[in-house]
Amino acid sequence: MTEGTANGTTRGSALRDRLSDFVSQLAAAGALIVVFVFLSFASPDFLTADNLFNIGSQTAVVAVIAVGMTLVIITAGIDLSVGSVAALAGVMGALLMSSVGLPMPLATLGGTLVGAACGLTNGLLVSVAGLNPFIATLGMLSVARGVVYIATDAQSVFGLPDSFRLLGQGVVAGGVPIPVIIIIAVAIAGYVVLSRTKLGRYAYAMGSNLEAARLSGIPIRRYLTSVYVISGALAGFGGMIAASRVASGQPNYGIGLELDVIAAAVIGGASLFGGQGTVVGTLIGAFLIALIRNGAVLLNVNTFYQQVIIGVIIWAAVFWDQYRRRKMASASE
Repeated sequence: MTEGTANGTTRGSALRDRLSDFVSQLAAAGALIVVFVFLSFASPDFLTADNLFNIGSQTAVVAVIAVGMTLVIITAGIDLSVGSVAALAGVMGALLMSSVGLPMPLATLGGTLVGAACGLTNGLLVSVAGLNPFIATLGMLSVARGVVYIATDAQSVFGLPDSFRLLGQGVVAGGVPIPVIIIIAVAIAGYVVLSRTKLGRYAYAMGSNLEAARLSGIPIRRYLTSVYVISGALAGFGGMIAASRVASGQPNYGIGLELDVIAAAVIGGASLFGGQGTVVGTLIGAFLIALIRNGAVLLNVNTFYQQVIIGVIIWAAVFWDQYRRRKMASASE
C-alpha cells in the first residue's frame, strides 16, 4: 500500500468516525425532542420556567461528572467510582467548612482535590499497575464509600455557611440557576480539551488502539492517568454541587450515580469500546435522563419504571454502538 493510499484510508476512516458520531448525536437529540414534546402536552406543569430551570439544576451533577466519564470511556476505560467519590468529596468539603472553618471557595476546592486524588489513584492503578479499569475503579468505589462512612460514622454533616448554597441553589441575573452556568462552563472546557489539546487527541488514539498509540510515541501512562484525574476531579466537584443543593454532606449520596453518568455518555454516542464520544452528545444524554425522571414525577409514574426505561435506552444505545462498529468494520475491509 502506498503512502498516499494509506493517508486516504486514514482520512476515510476518520470521516466515517465523525459521521457515525454525528448520527449517534442526531438520534439522541431526536429522542430528547420527542420526550420534550410529549411532556409538553402530557403535563401542564412541565413547560414552566420554574420546572425547566429545576431540570437544569438537577442535571448539573450528572452532566458535570459525565464530561469526565466521557474522557475515560473514549480511552476504552470506565470509572465505576464516581458516585462514591462524589459522596466522599461532598462530605470532606462539608467537614472543611463545618469543622475546620475554611471559607466556601477553599472548601469547594478541597472537595474537588479529594476527588482528583481518588482519580489519581485510579489512573496509577490502571496505567502503572496494569489493573483493568473495571477492577481498579470498582475497588475505589468500595474504598471511597468506606472512608466516608468512617469519617462521619455514617452521619450527615450539617452546620454549613449560607454562602455554600449558592453553588447548587443560587441564581444569576434573569433567574438563571448557577448550576446551569456551571454545566455550560464545564462543557466548553471539556470540548476544548477533546478538540484542541494533545490530551484529547491522545485519548481518542489510546481508545482506538492502545498498542498503536504506544508505538507511535504517546506517553500512555501520563495521559491515561491524567484522564482519570480529570474524571475524579469532576466527580469531586459534582459532589460539592450535590452537597450544596441539600446544604449538607451526605455519606449515602451517589449510590447508583455512576449508572446515570455512564448512561449519559453512552446514550450520547460514546463507545464503550473506546475511540468515540463527544461532550455535546453526553450533555444530550444527561438531559434526556433528566427529562425522563422529571416527566415520571410530573405524571406520577412509579420511580421503579424510571430505571426500567433508562435501562432499555442503554440497551438500545449499546446495540446501536455495536451495529455501527460492525458496519464500519465491513466498510474498511
